[in-house]
Amino acid sequence: MRLIKLHDTVPLFCIDNLNKSFGRRKVLSELNLKIYKGDFLTIFGPNGAGKTTFLRILSTLSGFSSGSIVIDGVDIKEDSSELRQKIGLISHNLLLYKDLNAYENLRFYAKMYDISLREEKISELLQRVELDHRKFDVVGSFSRGMQQRLSIARALLHNPEIIFLDEPFSGLDVHASKILDDILEKLKREGHTLIMTTHNLERGLVHANSVAIINGGKIVYSKRCDLPDLNGFKRIYYEHIGD
Repeated sequence: MRLIKLHDTVPLFCIDNLNKSFGRRKVLSELNLKIYKGDFLTIFGPNGAGKTTFLRILSTLSGFSSGSIVIDGVDIKEDSSELRQKIGLISHNLLLYKDLNAYENLRFYAKMYDISLREEKISELLQRVELDHRKFDVVGSFSRGMQQRLSIARALLHNPEIIFLDEPFSGLDVHASKILDDILEKLKREGHTLIMTTHNLERGLVHANSVAIINGGKIVYSKRCDLPDLNGFKRIYYEHIGD
C-alpha cells in the first residue's frame, strides 16, 4: 500500500473561476481552489452557503455555468465518465434500498461496478463498518447511523481514489460518530483524497489538513497545512461569516 505525501507539487484538482447559476440566481461565484492527492479538505460554511452545490459539481453530479475544473489532468466537461470510476460519494441521499438487507444492497452495487471477488469485498467492507453481524437484516430497520455506515461501505466498493462526504456526521449519535471517525482516519492513512462539507467547526477540523470557508457562494478563506487550532479557527471563521 502506497501512502500519499501531503506535499505533492501537482494538484489533483484545479478549480479556476468556477461559477454556477440557477436561472438568474448566482449560487457560486469565481471559486478558485487547488486540492492535492492525499489531502483531507474540509469545506465549512453556514447553511445555504453553496457547500453542497460545490461538492455536487466536483463529484461530477451537477454541471456549472462557467470556469474550469481539471481532476487528475482530465477536464470534467470533456470526460466525466472516466472520473466517476475514481469517485465515491456519501451524501444525504444514502442511495440504499431499504426493503433489501445490507448484503443485498452491497451485492447490487458490486454487480453494477462489475467488481471481481464480490463476496470477499462485501464481507471485508461489512466488517470494516461494523455491520457484518447485521448483514441479513433489512436496511429499513437500521438506525440512521447504521444506514450511514452502510452507505460508506457502498461508496468504497470500487476502491475510489477520491471520496466526497456531504455533512456525513449529521444525525449520528456518539457511537456512530466514533465509528465514522475511525473509518475516515484509516482512509486518510491509506492515501485517499477526502473532501468533506460541514458547518460543525470542531468536527470538521479533526481529520483535516486543508480547509476552505464558503459564504455567499464564494470561497472567503482557504489554507493548507499548518492549520490553526480550534479557537484560532473559530476566530477566522466568524470574521468571515459573522456571528
